[in-house]
Amino acid sequence: MLAVEHRTLPMKLECLRAKVRVERRLHPFLAGLFSFSNGRFNRLLSQSTMLDTAALKEFLQQQLPANLELLKSMVEINSFTTNKDGVSRLGKMTAEAFAPFGFNADFVPSLHPDYGDHLVMTRKGTGTKVIGLISHLDTVFPPEEEIKNNFQWRVAGDKIYGPGTEDIKGGTTMIHLVLTALQKFAPDVFEEITWVILLNSSEEVMSHDFGKLCIERLGADALAALVFEAGARTGNAFSLVTARKGRAVYRISVEGRAAHAGSHHERGANAIVQLSETIQKVAALTDYSKQLTFNVATVTGGTVINRVPHFATAEGELRTFEREIYNCGIEKLLALSGKGSVCSAEDGHPSEVKIEVTQESPPWPRNNGTDRLFSIFSEVSSELGLRVVREERGGISDGNFICHVMPVLDGLGPNGDNGHCSEQSADGSKEQEYIDVTSIIPKAALNTLAILRLAQSA
Repeated sequence: MLAVEHRTLPMKLECLRAKVRVERRLHPFLAGLFSFSNGRFNRLLSQSTMLDTAALKEFLQQQLPANLELLKSMVEINSFTTNKDGVSRLGKMTAEAFAPFGFNADFVPSLHPDYGDHLVMTRKGTGTKVIGLISHLDTVFPPEEEIKNNFQWRVAGDKIYGPGTEDIKGGTTMIHLVLTALQKFAPDVFEEITWVILLNSSEEVMSHDFGKLCIERLGADALAALVFEAGARTGNAFSLVTARKGRAVYRISVEGRAAHAGSHHERGANAIVQLSETIQKVAALTDYSKQLTFNVATVTGGTVINRVPHFATAEGELRTFEREIYNCGIEKLLALSGKGSVCSAEDGHPSEVKIEVTQESPPWPRNNGTDRLFSIFSEVSSELGLRVVREERGGISDGNFICHVMPVLDGLGPNGDNGHCSEQSADGSKEQEYIDVTSIIPKAALNTLAILRLAQSA
């Protein structure tokens, strides 16, 4: 590879430029360097050693045991969302792990008093470029569930089982591995970028304050917000998440009129019967051609069997990718509020239907910013002998809350399966969450080179 020292004479530099022109087809990374100053040319040229992918992969392989040891330490801490002490312990451990890079840790209280602190770690760069790296601290597994199902760190061939291995502690250690490689192979770029690592303390319950925190700390001019949720893998093809459905949680409340079921049945207005009718109307709003779904998930009502029920409630959610379809779906849902068709047979007293949206997570639709990030990762994957494919995912991540402000790409963590599952069975029909160790090195190489290219192309 070429190398140029800062003391290189202009004539020698021009000779090197001529040589590079000959080798540009072999080194596409060098294209466009000639518009820079001599000093900038020297720095970027010296970092073209990143094209030695064999050296990069060998380095990552050497770092893997320590990286897995860090993951093991994180997995051994229960960080169920409402285990505030456990989430805080994991946050402190994470801050300590990234401190040697030069990150300063800031623990930001969640707006919800039962949740632990969000963690923001910042390493100020010499330049103006900012890149955000996003993960979360919490998992969905209560301590007693981990004990009951013997769900703990367990190595079985190329799989490592344990709470959070896939979702998302493996993503956090992936960030650590990638930064280690960037610091080694591209020190000037590593120093130039302001790196901001943001970890949500309560992602599994969709804490909306974290999205606002990301926007505040990264700013609208950030090059990217890269989310390290796990991705899928088929052979050498890795999926990257380029869109996610939004979600609106709703509650349907029906007020009827109570009556004695034996003596005065005709006086009653049965709230459960009205609710069942309304549920059918809600379900009919599903439109698969628009990828719009309405799911009625819970139903409650009545008190005792010898009474016409005077109240009933149901809760559910709608999901879709496009904001316009999302807003239209909410509008049609709310239009079902009002007087119901179920009335008292005695005097016509009507039931009353009330529908309200109780929580919203906005859609992350496909957009130009995400497309540009995907293109960079796609180019790099080809050079590595890999392939990346788009995935539009139905689940929600922190990317949903910031994609309208800055470019976002998701699914950058290592690959695994059975997220949110702690059960296992002898016949293999139930398997616990795990991470695929063989995915770590290729995914880390892809992330390292793509982030480097992103930083240098801005």
